[in-house]
Amino acid sequence: MNDWPSLSGGLFFTYNRPPLRRVFIDILLQQIINGLVLGSMYALVALGYTMVYGIINLINFAHGEVLMVGALTSWTVIGVLQEYAPGLPGWLILLISLICACVVAAALNFAIEKIAYRPLRGAPKLAPLITAIGMSILLQTLAMVIWKPNYKSFPTLLPSDPIPIGGAVITPTQILILAVTAMALAVLMWLVNGTRLGRAMRATAENPRVATLMGVKPDMVISATFVIGAVLAALAGVMWASNYGTVQHGMGFLPGLKAFTAAVFGGIGNLAGAVVGGILLGLIEAIASGYIGDLTGGVLGSHYADIFAFVVLIIVLTLRPSGLLGERVADRA
Repeated sequence: MNDWPSLSGGLFFTYNRPPLRRVFIDILLQQIINGLVLGSMYALVALGYTMVYGIINLINFAHGEVLMVGALTSWTVIGVLQEYAPGLPGWLILLISLICACVVAAALNFAIEKIAYRPLRGAPKLAPLITAIGMSILLQTLAMVIWKPNYKSFPTLLPSDPIPIGGAVITPTQILILAVTAMALAVLMWLVNGTRLGRAMRATAENPRVATLMGVKPDMVISATFVIGAVLAALAGVMWASNYGTVQHGMGFLPGLKAFTAAVFGGIGNLAGAVVGGILLGLIEAIASGYIGDLTGGVLGSHYADIFAFVVLIIVLTLRPSGLLGERVADRA
C-alpha cells in the first residue's frame, strides 16, 4: 500500500499529468505538420484560381480537373519509366514525371482558355461560369475514359521512413511538398513583382484597355496566366498523389473546391490571401480531424473536418466579406 502515490500529497496528479500533457502537445504538433502539408497543396491550387480571377474576373471551376490530369499524367509516365528504364532512381523518375505533368497541364489549360473561355470574354458573367462547370464535367469524363474509373496506386518513389520531430513525425514526401511549395511561391512572387510579364499581368488586371494602349497584349497575358496556374495545379496534383498514394479521375473535385474556398477565405484576387487562406484551411482541417477528434473520442473526426473548415469560412465572410486579406485595391496578378 505504501507503494501507491498519496492523493493528499498530490503525488497522483504529479505522476499522471505530464504524460497526458505530452500526448496532448504531440497530437497538436503532428496535426500542425499535417495541416501545413495539406495547406501548402491548397495554396498552390488557390493561386491558380486567384490569378485568373484577378485578371478576367472568372472562376475557373475546371482548375481542379487540371490537377487531376497532372496527377494521372505523372502516374502514366512513372509506369512507363519503371517498365522501360527500371534502373533509374526514384527521385529522378518523380522529377521526370513532374515535368511531363506540368507540360501536359499547361497545354490543357492553354487550350481550355483559348477554346472555351476566350470566345465568351464579352458575354454575361453567367455564360463563362456555366462553361467552366461544363468543362469540369467534360474533363472528368474524358479522364474516366482514358484512364478508367478505378483507383490506381501511386508508386512510392522516395524513402518512406518517418523523421521524428519532437513527439511527431514527418515523411520525406511531406518535406518535399513543403520545399516545392516554398520554391514555387517564391518563383511566382518574383515573376509577378519583378518581371516584365508580371508588370503586364498587373496592368491587365487593373485596366485591360489602358494596358493595350501601353503595348501590352491582353490575350497573351491571359494565356500566360492560365499556363502558370496549370503548372501550379500540376505540382499540387503530383504532390497530392505522392502523399496519399492513389489517383483517380474524380480526385481533383474536392481539392479544387477546397482551394477555391481557400482563395475566397484569404481574399479572392489577392496572391498573399490565397497562400494564407490555403495554409489556414489546411490547419483547420487537420486539427479538426485529428486533435479535436481525439478529444471527442472520434465523434468529431476526419469525416467532419469539412464542417469546421466551412464554418470558419462562413464566420470570416460574415465579418469580413472580402476575405482575410481582401482590400478595396487588391494585390492582383
